[in-house]
Amino acid sequence: QVQLVESGGGLVQAGDSLTLSCAASGRTLSNYHMAWCRQVPGKERKFLATIRWSAGSTVYADSDSVKERFTISRDKGKNTMFLQMNSLKPEDTAVYYCAEQTPRPRIGWPIETSEYDYWGQGTQVTVSS
Repeated sequence: QVQLVESGGGLVQAGDSLTLSCAASGRTLSNYHMAWCRQVPGKERKFLATIRWSAGSTVYADSDSVKERFTISRDKGKNTMFLQMNSLKPEDTAVYYCAEQTPRPRIGWPIETSEYDYWGQGTQVTVSS
């Protein structure tokens, strides 16, 4: 059973940077995708970025705000994924989740939250103005 544990959230000021981590355990294969998503209370969870674990290739949400400020990466040896967030804004305030999709034949990249099978418990990021 895959387990995902996020860490690194907190209270920061606008303009600050923050790096989130997602430690994964229980997987036995390497051909899968992991992702970062976020959710604001009362709104749907939104996809931010995904990484193909084996190759390290990445895709981001179709948002200039995300592409220009967020970077997804992973450390294969530590089974850990990261989200580097720069120039944080109050509108980035949300609970951030990591997710993993079980290996499966597919076309294209998994950019919908519904495509992911395992989720962490989330970590709160609050950006004050």
